[in-house]
Amino acid sequence: MENANEKKIILSGIQPTGVFTLGNYLGAVKNWQKMQEEYNCYYFIADLHSLTIHIDPTKRKQQTLQAFALLLACGLDPEKSLIFVQSHVKSHAEMGWIMSCCSQFGELSRMTQFKDKSSKHPENINAGLFTYPALMAGDILLYQADYVPVGADQTQHLEFTRDIATRFNHNYGEIFKLPEGYFPKAGARVMSLQEPTSKMSKSDTNPKATISILDEENVILKKFKSAVTDSEAKVCYREDKPGVSNLMTIYSAITSKTMAEIEAEFEGKGYGDFKAVVGQAVADELKPVREKYKELMQDRKHLEALMKQGAERAEYIARKTLTKAKKKVGLLPEIR
Repeated sequence: MENANEKKIILSGIQPTGVFTLGNYLGAVKNWQKMQEEYNCYYFIADLHSLTIHIDPTKRKQQTLQAFALLLACGLDPEKSLIFVQSHVKSHAEMGWIMSCCSQFGELSRMTQFKDKSSKHPENINAGLFTYPALMAGDILLYQADYVPVGADQTQHLEFTRDIATRFNHNYGEIFKLPEGYFPKAGARVMSLQEPTSKMSKSDTNPKATISILDEENVILKKFKSAVTDSEAKVCYREDKPGVSNLMTIYSAITSKTMAEIEAEFEGKGYGDFKAVVGQAVADELKPVREKYKELMQDRKHLEALMKQGAERAEYIARKTLTKAKKKVGLLPEIR
């Protein structure tokens, strides 16, 4: 029987496809840092998933190292959380294949993220992109996660994971826990500073649209100064004011102020004042992250030691579930 006092398991990953944006930080990583006290947290760099995108191999290695350092710089503690690189834990690839064999072509074809990415990058519709949800299901189910933090673009993948787990449990015997979505209250969706109806993205070609968490203070202030608003010059949260509403969302995620409190704070003030305050709040929030990151990147051996430690712990946990799954589907045990 499960211990009622035992902490629930929460798992999430992030791809090493460039420096994290403010959206990654407020929508995911900042919340991950807060979860460490309440949950058993497993966080990983999803470098296997990043193989679906064409990246120079040398650049991929560097970005993976940077992403690992950024998680630590953002406050994730290896003593409190399990932090690792996906490809360093061999069980992920094995479980991903088992999950692929439990998936139906039709349900993978219906994944909206596959359709979106296929239409945007018709020159690179690879099989890995198609089976991405199966590998993701394996990532989650390996650790018997109770919760998975998900944004609006990942809810379908979580439902797919639950479907696969249910199917496997029915066909082979119950071993997988059905994970639930964890939806953060603030900062769940940070939009572009130049096109506030679109999500802030690492791949945006307009440098003014995105805040990198390694941007210097003067760069951050300049980007917020040029952020798109509207002609009403009134700070209020409304659907027809996406630019202002986005800035309010960012400010709220950093200060924990409600929208009503923010509206009261800037009543009678212009957008110039508002954007300056939001920009400064972001700059102040990211300064210690940037400084810690630079410190970590100067000691590669320490980073690699932490990676090794995380991978060994993760493999020990994941291998238990994988061994059960392999036995259930009839794979002959390894002879050692």
